[in-house]
Amino acid sequence: EKAATPLGAMRVLEPHQLKPDSTETERILTVLDETITKLEMTRLIPRIIGSLERFARMLGPEITASLLEHQKLSNEMQHLLASPGAEETLRAGEQRLKCSLRHILRLFLANPLLCQGLKYQVQVRASPADVFIKAFVEFRNFMLEKLLTSPAEEQEKIQFVEEMSLKAEQNTEAITALQAELAAAIQTRKEEMDRKDKMIEDLKTAMEDLARDRKAEIQQMKKEGEKQQEEEVKAAQGRCARLQEDVQRLRAQFSALVQEHRASELLLRKRKCRAEVEIENWIQKYDTDMAEKQATFEEIHAVYTEEKAQLAQLMEKHALLLQEYSQIIEERKMLKQKEEEELKEQARRNRAATTLQATWRGYVVRAFFKAKLKKAKAKAKGKG
Repeated sequence: EKAATPLGAMRVLEPHQLKPDSTETERILTVLDETITKLEMTRLIPRIIGSLERFARMLGPEITASLLEHQKLSNEMQHLLASPGAEETLRAGEQRLKCSLRHILRLFLANPLLCQGLKYQVQVRASPADVFIKAFVEFRNFMLEKLLTSPAEEQEKIQFVEEMSLKAEQNTEAITALQAELAAAIQTRKEEMDRKDKMIEDLKTAMEDLARDRKAEIQQMKKEGEKQQEEEVKAAQGRCARLQEDVQRLRAQFSALVQEHRASELLLRKRKCRAEVEIENWIQKYDTDMAEKQATFEEIHAVYTEEKAQLAQLMEKHALLLQEYSQIIEERKMLKQKEEEELKEQARRNRAATTLQATWRGYVVRAFFKAKLKKAKAKAKGKG
């Protein structure tokens, strides 16, 4: 970026000269400063007149008398404004009031120390005049900047601001895109987590329902077997010997049913183990996905941190370049002043040489004509 930014564009941020470099500029600034001082003193005059006894010793007899006369003219103008008609008298009164105000301002400006003292001692309330004075001061500073800024520097400043605005917009767009990608990744990860949590809850519910159903079936079968056994015992009390073989057969059937139910229970246990293994695999896959997402987030955060550090370094380089440029401008200014002084000295010498040459030519011509005139007179005398 340092190589891409022209050196001329960096001049827009340098501090301008503190002193004007031409007589016209000094005259313009002097007029503006005097106008600001007159505006400030004009704002203080009503308060000074209101407390004239307090400031009479500080103001002196001449200014005090002028202020009293100005107050008298102000009262007359208020009376004229309140009464209809008499436009000519009103215009004459306005002219006298303006002349009085100019005279008072001249007296104040002739004594700068008095003006400074009054600014610190007179308490003035906020008024629309303060806004006008502030705006005029800003206009004075704006004019100073315009007078001290060449058209080329102004164009470079505008171009530099446009380039900085374009770069800021590009950086903002890049950051917005990265934030959108990050939000999309977080939303996708959240949806995946919700889906997996729901799947785990469904599997747990299915396992609980399956275990509850199998337990109810076993209990039902046990109840039915016990009931049947009781009925057969009651019915077989008198036929115990005859039905012994049936009992043995039923016991064998019971054992077979027990074995069958044990095999079914073993099968259900295996299914449960497989379901637990599958759930563990899902959990591991979830942890792996989360680790990958976390690694991606850390990489993006590291890139952001690095870019932020680069930005800080560029700002430091920018400040160093500004300082170096200020030194270069100061050196150029001194060289320019020295060259202007040499040119002025050369011009003075040229004028002196031109004056001497003109004087010498005039002297030679006068001597030539004087000698010629003497020869002519001598010839005239010889002929006579």
